[in-house]
Amino acid sequence: MITRSPVLLQRQESSQTDEMPVILPSAWQAQLSGAIRDPRELCRRLGLDDSWLPGAEHGHALFEVRVPEAFLARMRHGDPDDPLLRQVLPLAAESEVVPGYVADPLSEADHTPARGLIHKYTGRVLLITSPACAVNCRYCFRRQFPYEENTPSRSQWETSLEHLSGDTSISEAILSGGDPLAASDRQLAWLVERLDAIPHLKRLRIHTRLPVVIPDRVDDALLEWLGATRLQKVVVLHINHANEIDDAVVEACERLKAAGVTLLNQSVLLRGVNDGVDALAALSERLFEAGVLPYYLHVLDPVAGAAHFDVPDEEARGLVAGLRDVLPGFLVPKLVREIPGGASKAPL
Repeated sequence: MITRSPVLLQRQESSQTDEMPVILPSAWQAQLSGAIRDPRELCRRLGLDDSWLPGAEHGHALFEVRVPEAFLARMRHGDPDDPLLRQVLPLAAESEVVPGYVADPLSEADHTPARGLIHKYTGRVLLITSPACAVNCRYCFRRQFPYEENTPSRSQWETSLEHLSGDTSISEAILSGGDPLAASDRQLAWLVERLDAIPHLKRLRIHTRLPVVIPDRVDDALLEWLGATRLQKVVVLHINHANEIDDAVVEACERLKAAGVTLLNQSVLLRGVNDGVDALAALSERLFEAGVLPYYLHVLDPVAGAAHFDVPDEEARGLVAGLRDVLPGFLVPKLVREIPGGASKAPL
């Protein structure tokens, strides 16, 4: 779980002569710890009919509910088809056994030379920086990932850093998870400082959903360590629907861009969420308004428990063709699939 340690120590008033330093959680950490983790509470807060409870509790037993208040506030009350709710509401369908849907759909276990390090592609390595997420998305391809075996301690990071230092073909370090920004700023500042010292590294890429579901995550402490690195900074946001982007998310994006961060987005094509030309076009337009370039549109990774989100390839191609009819080319994301053992993401 998350190390709840802010960068700075704050002090409380004390009647004693010597004030004792008290570690207080940052605003985003308080929101993270206060996220809804009970399917009954989620259904009650959104005014859903009791008929949704058995399925929600069943799915929760397989993969727990986690929804922060800031994300909940963007969902439509009383609407079980709300596209944001659809991404986080557990369903009984998650227990269905569907051929081809497996626990490790990308065979990541075959590409882990050190604890917390995944090296699948030439020139890039992925570091599992935190096992935690701010929101548990029901389609997550790592919903069954063995984080307990792949989350390094401070001392165990040395093996991964040695791997990066010893391979001069690696030019990019990718922070992933879970959500890497669920780690404390102190931990992230330490790690990025170590990466910064590896001379052949050029880029730092961060894949995250936290600035979307808890925009307060983009605070001064985060911007401080981001601004201190010499590495080119790329943040890939994970946004699937235009309704996810409110004014607070736009402000968070503006702060990241002001810190010299290139902002990209990758979406997952999801049945019942964004499987229409209008929804996808609205997402691209809203992303660009927020200063984010639509980059990838992934077809669903076949992880066990998520088959009900699948959109067939031919339908996916038709949707992207429809986007080309209504959007400029730079707003049409690349339709891709990740293939286990592939040298890169495969275009469809």
